[in-house]
Amino acid sequence: MACFCFLVDQTRKVRSFKPVAGSCSRCGGGASVANMRTSTRFCYVPFYWKSWKAITCTFCGAVLKSYR
Repeated sequence: MACFCFLVDQTRKVRSFKPVAGSCSRCGGGASVANMRTSTRFCYVPFYWKSWKAITCTFCGAVLKSYR
């Protein structure tokens, strides 16, 4: 059971982004709309991925709002 935790992981990549009006509520940096892709891997082989949009901070990288 403990070995299973180390064999499965998720990676989140930004595919493209576009600046929008607004600022981050955490650090005050600028905001952008990003097309994100989350992929779940087992032994470094991706077997599931999902594309979604999110409003992210350009300075701290926090996801402010997600559209799944």
